[in-house]
Amino acid sequence: MTSKSTHLSLSTFAFLDIETTGGNSSHDRITEIGIRFWRAGEVVSEWQILLNPGIRISPFIEHLTGISNGMVADAPPFEAIADVLEEKLRDTVFVAHNARFDYGFIKSEYRRLGRLFSARVLCTVKLSRRLYPEFRKHNMDALIERHGLEQVQRHRAMGDVSAMLEFFTHALAEKGDAEIEEAVAALLQRPSIPSHLPLDTLKDLPRGPGVYRFYGENDVLLYVGKSTNIAQRVASHFSGDHNTGRGVRISESLRRVECTETAGELGALLLELRQIKTLSPLFNRRSRAAKNLVSIELTPICPGYLQAKLVREIEPHRLGHYFGLFRSKRDAERALSGIVAKNELCNRLLGLEPEHEGPCFQRALGRCKGACEGVEDVARYNLRVQIAFHELRLRTWPWKGPVAIVERREDQIQSDILVVYNWMHVATVHDEQELHDLSLRGQSVTFDLDSYKLLVKALMGRNNKAHSLIELPTVGEPDVLMP
Repeated sequence: MTSKSTHLSLSTFAFLDIETTGGNSSHDRITEIGIRFWRAGEVVSEWQILLNPGIRISPFIEHLTGISNGMVADAPPFEAIADVLEEKLRDTVFVAHNARFDYGFIKSEYRRLGRLFSARVLCTVKLSRRLYPEFRKHNMDALIERHGLEQVQRHRAMGDVSAMLEFFTHALAEKGDAEIEEAVAALLQRPSIPSHLPLDTLKDLPRGPGVYRFYGENDVLLYVGKSTNIAQRVASHFSGDHNTGRGVRISESLRRVECTETAGELGALLLELRQIKTLSPLFNRRSRAAKNLVSIELTPICPGYLQAKLVREIEPHRLGHYFGLFRSKRDAERALSGIVAKNELCNRLLGLEPEHEGPCFQRALGRCKGACEGVEDVARYNLRVQIAFHELRLRTWPWKGPVAIVERREDQIQSDILVVYNWMHVATVHDEQELHDLSLRGQSVTFDLDSYKLLVKALMGRNNKAHSLIELPTVGEPDVLMP
């Protein structure tokens, strides 16, 4: 080792891998930890342990990892080994393949205990990309095949640790101390982030889809956002991409970042909408819940002319009777005025003038064909009204009952099942058992303009085949809350 190789010669590298009950650190738990400690070119110690996650291990994860519920039944919980693990990892470089996953789970386990955990983190996926940019794939199976590494028991902690450490020593031999030292130093360099945030904030964040939340002093929620790459999107807030007055105020106030991973983009969009509307973050203006959602309903009056009236209580099972969704009465009246002017309809029948004797004001100007006086044929007038309002008609729900939209992450570890009914997002579950146990009765949902538009586009648009749908039996009805 050269004297300049400060990271490689003076640091202890903890090559660590975990196995878990799933891919989401907010509700999944660790089942196994394996660590091999490497210093100055040699392995100095190792540690491996099974953990009782306190929740059921699914058949899929059992098959993937070989770790069964029976194997962990008598194992200690994370709480029992938290002090030992913290001591072992103190003053080491935390090394993992796709380190965001392993590091995020470790931090989440400590967070559940009311403790903070922080370490210098080296990701061997990023190291491989930096050292071998000519290759496209950098997952562990690709590294084993490409570099002729020894075959190991994949998806068991110590097997993956062995493969990761062998890749590291192979790269060290092939590239030399100086190049590896330079790459490690660059990857361990702290990114530029707001001064009030922990230095490792960005390292914690996932590079897949989900929702992120910014908190200020006293845990005040500042902002909720979504992205298909959470880490990249959050970093953009600090890089000048959000260099507006509002962006500067958010950065100055920011004290903590949280995120929730989703399996796909639709789940992230729906979760973002729900959290903005229910949590009311200070700096989100778009997509806030409309306090007075308004639609238009057409009903016949004697002697049969269609009359427009504004309605505030929208019944989701009667969507085909409504035309347009508006955030205020003023917006609805503005839309009505445009329809009247363009189609020479009656102001009074469409609710833009109070009831009175004689012709409407538009009739006096020659812009109404006389329905207000009974001059225009009823069938002809009603046909013109229906044509004029056709584009605004809300879509009826095309299925007999609720549907489950299945989204799966590319690594297949996490899946989200989005339960939707009458264009309302009712619930999100994560496996077939949860879906089977779900009852719509007692689920409180709000019929919402943004969710309606989002789900219509997702399920009825050109890309609707991108989603896997399961039609569900109607078990109870959700409680619909009107905005």
